[in-house]
Amino acid sequence: MLFQARKMLIAVCFVVLLVLPGVAPPVASASTQEIVYVIPLQGTVDASMERYLTRAFAAAKSSGAKAIILEIDTPGGLLSSAFAISDLIWASPVPVYSYVRYNALSAGAFLALSSRALYMAPGSVIGAAEPRRMDGQAADEKVLSAWEARMRAVAERQGKDPELAAAMVRMSVEIAGLDTPSTLLTLTYSQAQERELADGIFDSVEALLAELDMADAPVRTVPLAPAEMLARFLTHSIVATLFLTIGIAALAIAVSTGDFATGGIGLLAFAMFFGGHIFAGLAGREVIVLFAAGIALLIIEAFVPSFGIIGLTGTAAVFTAVAWSAATTGQGLRMLAVALVVAFLVVIIALKFLKRAPIWSQVVLKYAETKERGYVGPSDTSDLVGSTGLTVTALRPAGIADINGKRVDVVSDGSFIPQSTEVVVVKTEGSRIVVRPK
Repeated sequence: MLFQARKMLIAVCFVVLLVLPGVAPPVASASTQEIVYVIPLQGTVDASMERYLTRAFAAAKSSGAKAIILEIDTPGGLLSSAFAISDLIWASPVPVYSYVRYNALSAGAFLALSSRALYMAPGSVIGAAEPRRMDGQAADEKVLSAWEARMRAVAERQGKDPELAAAMVRMSVEIAGLDTPSTLLTLTYSQAQERELADGIFDSVEALLAELDMADAPVRTVPLAPAEMLARFLTHSIVATLFLTIGIAALAIAVSTGDFATGGIGLLAFAMFFGGHIFAGLAGREVIVLFAAGIALLIIEAFVPSFGIIGLTGTAAVFTAVAWSAATTGQGLRMLAVALVVAFLVVIIALKFLKRAPIWSQVVLKYAETKERGYVGPSDTSDLVGSTGLTVTALRPAGIADINGKRVDVVSDGSFIPQSTEVVVVKTEGSRIVVRPK
C-alpha cells in the first residue's frame, strides 16, 4: 500500500508536467513587408513577464515591425517589474500601443498608460493601482508618493488627466462623480472614454488595426518559450499549492513510516515549487538556503531533544522560504495555509489505509502484548527490600548475588562491592535490585 501511495504521488507530479503545451513554434523571421506584433501581457506582472517582453520587443525590432500592440489582461504585480517594463516600452524604437482586453489593474494600469496610446475593449476596466506591501497592507508614504508620481508622469506623457491616474493610487484623491475619498478609482471602458483616458473602444484587435491604418499588415506574435511556459505554469497559484501539498504530505508520511523514497518525492515536489519560482524571477537562491536549513533543523530535532525549539525554528524557516518565494508574501501564506490543510487530510487518509498494509506492522506495533498472547512481564521484586544475601561476583557496580537462596542480578548503590560480601537490598525499581554492604 505504501508503494502504491508512492506511485500515486509520482504520477501526480508527472501529470502536472505533461499537461504543458508542446514546444513553442519559432518566432517569425524578418520580412520586407511591414508587420504588426500583437503581444499578450497576461497574468501577474513579474520578472518572467519582463524577460518575455524583452525578448518579444527585440523580435519586433529585428523584424522591422510597424507597431506593437500590447493586449493587456492583468491584475497587477511587482512594482519593480512594472517599472522595468515601462522603461522597455518607452525605449522601444517600435511604437507601442495598449489594448485592454479585460483588466488593467494596479501595475497593469501603469503599463497601459506607459504606451503611446490606450485603447480598450467593451467590458474592460482600468484602475485600482494602490501599492501594497508583501504582507498585504498599504505601502508606506515613501513608496506611495513615488508610485503616484510615476502614474502621473505616464498619464501626462499620453496627454491624459494626471488626476485620474493619481485617484487610482490614492483614496484621498477624489474625482467628482466617479469615486469617493474612501475608494480607489477604477474606470469602466465607457467612463475611461468619457474622461478621455481611453483613446478609443474597439471590439477586437483587427478593428483597432483598421483604425491605425494597419488593417493590411500581417500580424505576428512571440510565443512563450518552453522554459517560460514551464516557469509560468509552475508558479500558477493552483499548481504551486499542489506541489506544496505533495511535498508536505510526502515528508509527513516519510517521517511517520521511515520510508526514505516517499521523503524523496516530497523533496522533489519542493524542488519543483522553488525551481519554478526562482526561474520566474520571483525568488532568489537564498530561499533554497533557508529551506535547506529548515529541513536540516527538523532532522536534528528528530535526534536531539530540544523541547521543540529546534523543530519550531526549522518549521519557521521552511514556511518563511515558501512565503518569500511567491509573488507576494500574502499569496505565499495563503498557498501554504491551503497546502497544510489539504496535506493534513491526505496524511490522515494515507495512514488509515497504510494501517491495513502488511508493511505497517514492521513500522508500528500492531497488537497489544497480553497474557493471552503469551507475554510474561517482569516479576515484582519489591518484597526483597530489606533482605540480605551474599555477592556471588564482585559488583562493578552490577553483578550477581544470592538473595534468599536465589541467584539474582543486582546493582550496587554506587560503590564497588567485592565478591563474597554480605549485602542488603535497599530498594527495587521493577526488575532492578539495588544493594549495599550490610
